[in-house]
Amino acid sequence: MKKVITLIAAAVLASVTSVFAQNIQTASDFFKNISDYYATIKDYEAQIEIKAPSGVMRGKVSFKRPEMLRIDFTSPAEQVILFNGDDLTIYLPNSAAILEQHVESSAANASSAAGLTLLRRYYSIAYEIGQEPVPLDDESDEQVVKLILYHRSSSEAFNTIKIAILPGEKLIRRVEAITPKNETYIFNFSDYNLNTNISDQRFIYEAPSSANNYNNFLFTE
Repeated sequence: MKKVITLIAAAVLASVTSVFAQNIQTASDFFKNISDYYATIKDYEAQIEIKAPSGVMRGKVSFKRPEMLRIDFTSPAEQVILFNGDDLTIYLPNSAAILEQHVESSAANASSAAGLTLLRRYYSIAYEIGQEPVPLDDESDEQVVKLILYHRSSSEAFNTIKIAILPGEKLIRRVEAITPKNETYIFNFSDYNLNTNISDQRFIYEAPSSANNYNNFLFTE
């Protein structure tokens, strides 16, 4: 009888353990699912807020695969950042300047499938709190899954990157990146519009003719 009870107990324990294990998803697997979903998105537009040590910027971001990106800022007003896959253009209205740079190999942004793939390669991934959704912050009821990424090499631009993901939509709500100098950059994304067939014309920018052009600004002394 003791042997029978022991076998039953073992079977029940194995069954419970199996069910429990099926409900556990590692942070790496969760992040891969998000990356795979982003790979299905052809284009999107969203509101973006960037908090940097120098101040806060706000505007609308447009993205189209494979790697076209445009941000039209409302603050600073009329400022534009454009990357068409080959060339980076930044218009600074306050300085009446156009900064241009040819980019041989683009550093994919974190809110694209390519960018997420690079993060998986160069950072280790863990849940910041747990796999269950939690409030975005103390002032928000928005529920997100929070991940934290640690750099595998000291050569990376950021020591840690925190990513808050809307679990139902599988979309990135916030990215918080901390540099080796302990500077924090926060990117907030909201009001997504997905797969609206954005025209390639969206990624052509005609800057004011009165602006001064500065080519290869990244390498200019």
